[in-house]
Amino acid sequence: MMEIRESILPGIGMKYQMDTASGDRIVIVIHDDGRRELYHFSREDDDQSKLVATLEDQEARQLAALVGGMVYKPKQLESVEMAFDDLTIEWYRIESHFGCIGKTIGELHIRQNSGASVIALIDKNKGKLVNPGPGAVLSADATVVAVGEREQQKRFKQILMNGSG
Repeated sequence: MMEIRESILPGIGMKYQMDTASGDRIVIVIHDDGRRELYHFSREDDDQSKLVATLEDQEARQLAALVGGMVYKPKQLESVEMAFDDLTIEWYRIESHFGCIGKTIGELHIRQNSGASVIALIDKNKGKLVNPGPGAVLSADATVVAVGEREQQKRFKQILMNGSG
């Protein structure tokens, strides 16, 4: 398994560094404003880095989907994917007009009404909450991470937007 080293960059954001099996080093800097910078260090010259790309948040998510195989799945990975069947993990930013704001996960009956499960809640003020319980309150600009099948994810998003199931 590949090791990823994580560093806090005060006033900037986070830095993630990984060494690939081929000997290259990849560094990703995630800025507090959402921008991502990708750097490549070749195995021939470990001191010289090359800025490969600067990406906005949405661009980074699209690239992650491509690299992660969400658009094209190599044949040899199909058997691994079968273990998860049709489950997907989605990240939803709660926009200021969403009806779920101020309500708890339990009040919205998320699992009963959508079939999806909330696996994390990330809030600027409250921090990260892994596997939040029914008492967790949803707030504007928080990010909710849910797992479920595609239809369940659609129903879940409607619950977030409408504030009811």
